[in-house]
Amino acid sequence: MKILVTGALGKVGRATVAAAQAAGHDVTATDQAPPSYGPTDPSAAPYLRADLTDFGQTVDLVGRVRPDAVVHTAGIPEPFQDTEVAIFDTNLPALFHVAEAVRLVGVPRLVAMSSETAPGYMTGDPVLLPDYLPVDENHPLRPREAYALTKVLGEHMLDALVRRQDNAVPVTAVSIRPSLVTTGEMYGDFIKRTREAEIAPSFNQWTFVDADDLGDLALRAATTETPGHEVVYAAQPDNLRGEPLADLVAKAYGDDAPEIRDLERPDSGAISVAKARRLFGWEPRTGLAAR
Repeated sequence: MKILVTGALGKVGRATVAAAQAAGHDVTATDQAPPSYGPTDPSAAPYLRADLTDFGQTVDLVGRVRPDAVVHTAGIPEPFQDTEVAIFDTNLPALFHVAEAVRLVGVPRLVAMSSETAPGYMTGDPVLLPDYLPVDENHPLRPREAYALTKVLGEHMLDALVRRQDNAVPVTAVSIRPSLVTTGEMYGDFIKRTREAEIAPSFNQWTFVDADDLGDLALRAATTETPGHEVVYAAQPDNLRGEPLADLVAKAYGDDAPEIRDLERPDSGAISVAKARRLFGWEPRTGLAAR
């Protein structure tokens, strides 16, 4: 299968490229960084530079590659280090341009990274609490700032894409809402500090997703047939602290603690990945935060 991965130099993009190559797919990588001109590593995925906020470059890119699926991981990946205007002016046009290129060129599958922030309680001032835990795809969406808003609007964009009747070919899509994306080097530093700190309120209730597991899910979403546009969460089954979620929530939030519904395990994360498991056979690993 021919797969185009955008944002291929970021954490999620790198992991998706690696997963797709390991599975034997024909992968093309794209990002904004300059290419390495001259002889290239024959084992590396071919790389094409493109600015996806430029519609012409985006259509040119997708038309040149003509993939069977696009996995769109490009964009500003969190809301804390860029202005809201920059986030909106980057993330939303890039996804719209990719969706339009997919529609016009005739790519039958689009997978895009949304975010755990889509429900709106994690980001914005003040940080709020979810209606219940673990959060699933049925939780209401109430974005309050630009990053979460672009993710919710992006999901609506893919709803519109798959229902259009003038696409070059029928298009199906998946939006993945990753939790806090972690990589190997984070386990001995950031996560170690998180596990050793006193229990206090957490913006996402100690939930995370490993980049390699997320890359595996992105590949599964690109290569598995599902109708229309599906939205799934991505998170590890267990939480960062490795402690019972009910105890953590009670200690951190007291009387304000949200309702806790059925958990698949005592040390569960605060996000359900049952839908990703059901649709794509995804099995994220456990015990990563303790290694």
